[in-house]
Amino acid sequence: MKFDPLYYPHAAQRMATYASRGMVAASQPLAAEAGQSILRLGGNAVDAAIATAACLTVVEPTANGIGSDAFALIWHQGRLHGLNASGPAPQSISVAALKALGHTEMPKFGWLPVTVPGAPAGWAEMSARLGKLPLTTVLAPAIELAAGGFPLSPTLGRSWKGALLADRGQFKGAEYEPYFALFAPHGRPPEIGEIWRSPEHAATLASIAATRGESFYRGELAEKMVAFAKQHGGFLEKADLENYRPEWVTPIAVDYRGYEVWQLPPNGQGLVSLIALNILKELPFSAALTLETCHQQIEAIKIAFSIGFKHITDPNYMQVTTAELLSDDFARRARLGITARANTPEPLIAQRGGTVYLATADGEGNMVSYIQSNYMGFGSRIVIPGTGIALQNRGNSFTLDEGHINALAGGKRPYHTIIPGFLTHQKQAMGPFGVMGGFMQPQAHVQVLMNCLDFNHNPQAALDAPRWQWISGNTLHVEPTFPNHLAQALNRQGHQVVRTLDSTSFGRGQIIWRDPDTGVLCGGTESRTDGHIACY
Repeated sequence: MKFDPLYYPHAAQRMATYASRGMVAASQPLAAEAGQSILRLGGNAVDAAIATAACLTVVEPTANGIGSDAFALIWHQGRLHGLNASGPAPQSISVAALKALGHTEMPKFGWLPVTVPGAPAGWAEMSARLGKLPLTTVLAPAIELAAGGFPLSPTLGRSWKGALLADRGQFKGAEYEPYFALFAPHGRPPEIGEIWRSPEHAATLASIAATRGESFYRGELAEKMVAFAKQHGGFLEKADLENYRPEWVTPIAVDYRGYEVWQLPPNGQGLVSLIALNILKELPFSAALTLETCHQQIEAIKIAFSIGFKHITDPNYMQVTTAELLSDDFARRARLGITARANTPEPLIAQRGGTVYLATADGEGNMVSYIQSNYMGFGSRIVIPGTGIALQNRGNSFTLDEGHINALAGGKRPYHTIIPGFLTHQKQAMGPFGVMGGFMQPQAHVQVLMNCLDFNHNPQAALDAPRWQWISGNTLHVEPTFPNHLAQALNRQGHQVVRTLDSTSFGRGQIIWRDPDTGVLCGGTESRTDGHIACY
């Protein structure tokens, strides 16, 4: 891949980072450094990814936790592997059951949107199949951080405080008391720079490490989750946890500018980004951040989302194949939907994400693209007493419309927003990339990848470039650094442009590219958060 290492048109705060023996890019410095420490101990990129992910449950609980779901694309010894560690809805839940409780749409918080957490099983599965070090060694840095505590970093502190202050007035039931006890231990959220610790979180991680996840799904931790669910009207039962296994899947890809862009197949929304790139690949682009470029990107994303929301769900329930949706003929027909004016697609209401993305690489050529998430910040706001387990609320993505492909059903996995990406060229790994952020993720994947492949940005410049975000209808949000003349031009073309004052909703990404000839690694990390690259 050709790019200019000194190309910085966006007043970036940092330069691209280079290394040769190992690299970890994450949204929090302590987690990235922990991943690097595992590489230095002799672990590979898989071990480093697990270590970093476990640390992020401690040092970024505003976005993920032990009760998260996870997805990974893993380049290991010359082959790309895909892991889906998202969990299904409890077997006993149903549309009828929720309607009988008076719900007309899926709840956002509490026990009802909780699905089986997949992340701990994902860690154990990755470690057993592709890792080098014992899971007890790999999780040791996270256990130490939880037990000893850490000082809150700036972006984390702002998110933590904002969420807790808003939640105080919203969540009054007894089921939410452990949430406030854990994350507001002195009756308030911790401040930036203040040390927060969770010994019970450390004990849970130690139990997961010692039992390779068994205690979480078939032991003491599982019993605590089920008991708390029964106490407060949850549907989660012992069999739901006992029967859960993550799934190794075959990644899907499209060819874009001679590179293979890889995503995981549904139930994730990676298909949306691939559909958009397939539409865009036949169009010429002269430069980034022009009216023509942004308009065509936005319209392609709208079309891709309209297709995704119609078809994406648990693959066992889908009625079309990914091959059909990624065919050149389908892309040609979809491309006809792009006109000179902004068009209104099917409705989409964006939700704020609650996700962490990380990328790792080792000196042997192994690389990992990994994403892990609760949802909507702290997730369901359900914390299992005495464990530090904060549960995700991914079931909110279901619909109670029984005629829809993504309707709630027991044992079914929902449409999932989190997506890791990977790039190859002529069957060689270029590297992992990803940008977290709810429904922003496919949009950011398209923008960041095109910055690299169409406009020769290096990884850091690609991430630092101003972003837009389609919300619904013709509403388009642009961040504070987005060029004003371009925002005005898009508005004249029919886009209803809203300039926001906060960049946190535009996603947080990481990229590591590997030179196939020299093995040199080049990384970029997110300037919109506490991003950090640890390398040697």
